[in-house]
Amino acid sequence: MRYLLMVGAVAMMAACGGGAGPVTGDISEACIAADRRAASPALCSCVQQVANQTLSGREQARAATFFENPQLAQDTRQSDNARDERFWDRYKSFSELATQICQPVSA
Repeated sequence: MRYLLMVGAVAMMAACGGGAGPVTGDISEACIAADRRAASPALCSCVQQVANQTLSGREQARAATFFENPQLAQDTRQSDNARDERFWDRYKSFSELATQICQPVSA
């Protein structure tokens, strides 16, 4: 299943290369607002597209808070709450896939 998700996500990313504007949402907006050096509209749009394929809207909103407050991510990762653990597993899968697909372009 994970393999199929990754193949589908890669195909989707390849298909949306040019023409269309950036994809926006909670993740892409948080990515841009975090004002990190590697962040660009293209990179943040790519990460949003992966989020759209792997996380629910509620999970995206929760993950977006990690950009502004990384301590929340740490607290979630270390939580013993079963709900937090399930979310963290999905977030980790999203993060790994986004890292594989959405490589920043060096200028």
